[in-house]
Order: sequence, then C-alpha cells, then structure tokens
Amino acid sequence: MSAKKAAEASGSQMPLGGTKERKPWVKKSPVEVVLSQINRLHEGVAQKEEELKQTKRQLQKLEEVRKILESS
Repeated sequence: MSAKKAAEASGSQMPLGGTKERKPWVKKSPVEVVLSQINRLHEGVAQKEEELKQTKRQLQKLEEVRKILESS
C-alpha cells in the first residue's frame, strides 16, 4: 500500500468519540491573551521547580551513597 493510500485510509476514519464538534472560537482581548500567557508560564515554572526538587533529592541520595562507597 502506498503512503498516499495509507494516509487516505486513515484520514477517512472518524475519531472514537463519534461526531465531535469543535468549540466555538471566542475572541479574547489583548489583556486576556497576556494574562493567559502569564498563567501558563507560572504553571510551567511551578512544574519545573517540582522537577528540580525531585532531581535535587535524587542527587542528594546518590551523593550519600557515594560517600558510603568511598569510605569503605
């Protein structure tokens, strides 16, 4: 089966949810756009801070193991 035929076959299938309509587009003011960007960045920073905390804890544990291994 060629790539074109495969794309046509997969593109003609409906999603599992059946006929799903898109949400209507709601125009946002420039202020709303900037505020949503700020909120998205705050969420991203919070997620990365949590990942950093976990990585630091893992590093601390491995450093403790390293000290134990070097002392013996």
